[in-house]
Amino acid sequence: MQQPTPARSVCVFCGSRPGTDPAHAADAATMGRALAAQGWRLVYGAGDVGLMGEVARAAQAAGGDTFGVIPVHLLNAEVGKRDLSRFVVTENMHERKKVMFMNCDAVVVLPGGAGSLDEFFEVLTWAQLGLHDKPIVLLNRNGFWDPLLALIDHVIAQGFAAPSLKGLVTAVPDPEAAMQALAG
Repeated sequence: MQQPTPARSVCVFCGSRPGTDPAHAADAATMGRALAAQGWRLVYGAGDVGLMGEVARAAQAAGGDTFGVIPVHLLNAEVGKRDLSRFVVTENMHERKKVMFMNCDAVVVLPGGAGSLDEFFEVLTWAQLGLHDKPIVLLNRNGFWDPLLALIDHVIAQGFAAPSLKGLVTAVPDPEAAMQALAG
């Protein structure tokens, strides 16, 4: 008898706020449902607010496996979602990112603020240094990440990174395309 293939885990970095474009919250919910439908585990920041809450509630409602990681100092601010399949509290932000990344096979970055950018740049830097080859997908609905992609082009054009840096990121317009990119 053949062993079952282990479930994939996808880390979703996203905002603890909903943003001003309702399409982003809709995409977060679609992403959560899609991960659950595929049988892939959601790994995320364990918040129950903003896009984080949307993606997690949708994954849970669809019967998905959810793995949340939150630092102790954000338990109240991000309303730690304690009813997840697995809920981990870390001492600090660095440990949070490490635990999330160690427990995923791929990363999807939905719209977000400084925290999402920090998470994105850390995993991008690790990929650039050859520390991992996990897919990094930017969900770029309505051009949200266009300025970030232009910045990466600028950094390359100015000689601060090799052109291969751009190849470490896949920008997609919607959750369906994100799931296709993750499926390979």
